Amino acid sequence: MTRALPKPVLLPRSFYLDSPEIVARALLGKLITHHRDGERLTGRITEVEAYLGFADPASHTYGGRTDRNSVLFGPPGFAYVYFIYGMHYCLNVSCLPDGQPGGVLFRALEPIEGLETMAELRGLQSGVKPQLLTGGPGRLTQALGITRAPINGIDVTLRGSPLQILDDGYRPDHIDVTPRIGISKAADRLLRFVVNKKK
Repeated sequence: MTRALPKPVLLPRSFYLDSPEIVARALLGKLITHHRDGERLTGRITEVEAYLGFADPASHTYGGRTDRNSVLFGPPGFAYVYFIYGMHYCLNVSCLPDGQPGGVLFRALEPIEGLETMAELRGLQSGVKPQLLTGGPGRLTQALGITRAPINGIDVTLRGSPLQILDDGYRPDHIDVTPRIGISKAADRLLRFVVNKKK
């Protein structure tokens, strides 16, 4: 059974104008919704990482602008999707004013709407633990049905966009800040933000 949501508000482009570490923290608790085949697949953002452009060796934009990473150079509020390890898609959103590279990687969600479809897309039985549905950047994109085409370059601030990020008023009580994981460069920087529900 789908859990009803309060009336969420679409995040405006101005939300993404700040530096990635500020936007990343502010994104925790917000909702990602993918409108797919007439259904809403929605999850609450619980884990993100910030990537800082030219100043960050771990960022896809560190070496300069290319056709592949051009979305991260702006304007802000656009989806950047890349393929990793030959098997997983990862979802990001661009930050900072147009021309300045930066982005936030979505690492985990709490599934809210469309759980049965999420499980089907993940190749799992319905009723599995939320962690198995959307706990990890590759899992969440699979659960939401997100691939590079056609989502890469989508403007998430438009009312008619198939992919949107919304605010329903929820604010996490506790946020952990840690080094990013799964990277080898600039791995000590405290740019991973996680909702901690145990505190």
